[in-house]
Amino acid sequence: MMGMICSLVLAFTVAFTAACQQKAFSGADQRSTPVSSSDVKRVIEAAIEQTGYTSGYDPSYVKIAYPGGDVPRHTGVCSDVLVRAFRKVGVDLQKEIHEDMKRAFSAYPKRWGLTRPDTNIDHRRVPNLMTYFKRKGKSLAMTTDPKDYLPGDVVAWDLGNGVLHVGLVTNVAEEGSENHLIVHNIGWGARLEDVLFSWRIIGHYRYF
Repeated sequence: MMGMICSLVLAFTVAFTAACQQKAFSGADQRSTPVSSSDVKRVIEAAIEQTGYTSGYDPSYVKIAYPGGDVPRHTGVCSDVLVRAFRKVGVDLQKEIHEDMKRAFSAYPKRWGLTRPDTNIDHRRVPNLMTYFKRKGKSLAMTTDPKDYLPGDVVAWDLGNGVLHVGLVTNVAEEGSENHLIVHNIGWGARLEDVLFSWRIIGHYRYF
């Protein structure tokens, strides 16, 4: 039922190849870019913090509270990384997307056969996140220049076969690289990795 949240199956197929190109980063390997916005700084810190406790991946449909609902923090999917991080600065994507879908349900994808909004799942689906950000005027150009992707930006990818993925650009980079590392969960929990250009970018958003 979760469909396009972030496919666990693909995490063990397409993502396996990308994993061969990724590596763990120690503090000695990293440099940090100064961030002027306090909101962006807090969002990034909240996203990176998840790498310390979200160790699993589970795309199951789960009934959760509204607003402020969440699945157990040790698990989740790619979209949960954003939802949890944004809440640290008072932005509840569960509530924001639900209210926008009530206003304009027809503007959102119909891939799941729903006839009305569902607060348990709508904000956890990547196509809905992309639609919401676009409707709010947060879309930016999709380029191959790493300098265009600033700390706090949201990036969406097509992993193949129409399976979508999303992550948050941080202010951390590997020494000698122009790519800021991404916090994302593609199957092994929240991780901080150099994956900005690992897949085809289909969305680039700057909320703050």
